[in-house]
Amino acid sequence: MASVNDLPDSVLLEIFSYLPVRDRIRISRVCHRWKRLVDDRWLWRHVDLTLYTMRPKVMWHLLRRYMASRLYSLRMGGYLFSGSKAPQLSPALMRALGQKCPNLKRLCLHVADLTTVPITSLPSTLRTLELHSCEISMSWLLKEQDPMVLPLLECIVLDRVPAFRDEHLQGLTRFQALRSLVLGGTYRVTETGLDASLQELSYLQRLEVLGCTLSADSTLLAVSRHLRDVRKIRLTVGGLSASGLAYLEGMPALESLCLQGPLITPEMPTPAQIISSCLSMPKLRGLEVQGLGWEGQEAEQILRKGLPHCMVIVRACPKESMDWWM
Repeated sequence: MASVNDLPDSVLLEIFSYLPVRDRIRISRVCHRWKRLVDDRWLWRHVDLTLYTMRPKVMWHLLRRYMASRLYSLRMGGYLFSGSKAPQLSPALMRALGQKCPNLKRLCLHVADLTTVPITSLPSTLRTLELHSCEISMSWLLKEQDPMVLPLLECIVLDRVPAFRDEHLQGLTRFQALRSLVLGGTYRVTETGLDASLQELSYLQRLEVLGCTLSADSTLLAVSRHLRDVRKIRLTVGGLSASGLAYLEGMPALESLCLQGPLITPEMPTPAQIISSCLSMPKLRGLEVQGLGWEGQEAEQILRKGLPHCMVIVRACPKESMDWWM
């Protein structure tokens, strides 16, 4: 009878890649072959450390022992809990990531205190930076900083970053490679600040504005004025009206539109009004409606019938993770 040891190395590596980091290290003690496989750089292309509260000594060991030139994406937490004695991220660690991991493209930081970590210490190879429930200082992302910081950055996700405000949004305009911007729960950003920033971010191809205090109408007005080349839009429907949705009519490059609930107002466009606006978007191929309670209802049938050239998805909002920082 065949056993797990009869599997080729490539299959075992694929299996091991689904294990949490701690279990990967533990299985290296099983036999010499498994130790050799755990040491394989391929296994350390994508690393998720958000499940662990670890001392700096352990983090430095992982960096030196396993995470090297093959590391492509890294998720880690700063453990910004009230009263927590867990170590915070440091500028030295960020700089070491840049030196030891020259192929690191994506960095996701969760619940991290970055007030003492300057953006200049982040690896310059990053193409995607995600901040989830993080604290940043007022000097972070300001436009006056070194324009050569993160020269390859293409996507930035700012999810529940309470200090993020108009000045920070304006600072994003120095990232000339930026093509994707996601704002989630950034309640300090104003309509005036968004409009002024999008004027200089006219090269964006993807914009998501979710759970902010901005009305959907004002967001779409700013988009129609400044983001003529945008290809993907996703936003919550708070304050959305038929006249606001009409701002997108004739958008030449828009391929995907997602309207996300559950904030429904009396001014919310009807399915017929949504169809009317969508038909005027020449390249639109995808419409997604989330959390409006239309799934399985007549509204869903109307949308599918009225937009035969589009992939229409009507569904409930996905459940939030029980781990609120994920």
